[in-house]
Amino acid sequence: MKQEFKTVGVMIDLYCRDHHGSKDNLCDECRELLDYVKKSLEKCPFKDNKPKCSKCTVHCYKPDMRKKIKAVMRYAGPRMLYRHPVLAGKHYLTKN
Repeated sequence: MKQEFKTVGVMIDLYCRDHHGSKDNLCDECRELLDYVKKSLEKCPFKDNKPKCSKCTVHCYKPDMRKKIKAVMRYAGPRMLYRHPVLAGKHYLTKN
């Protein structure tokens, strides 16, 4: 769970920097999304056996937040390989 939150946090940071011009801190919209992700991960019924969200049978994100996180992941996912290769590798190599 900690690894998943760290990965999503870095993805949101990349997205916010490139789309909202944030340098040091996340903009309010991206901060809200990160807080929402944290709450969702804390409430996850699978806890440490959690699959990747794309393979999960329980969709716990509200439709509007799901749309936002998908946009973040589509943008930041490919860039993670270049900017954070170790973190990206760990994410892609997880079993679930």
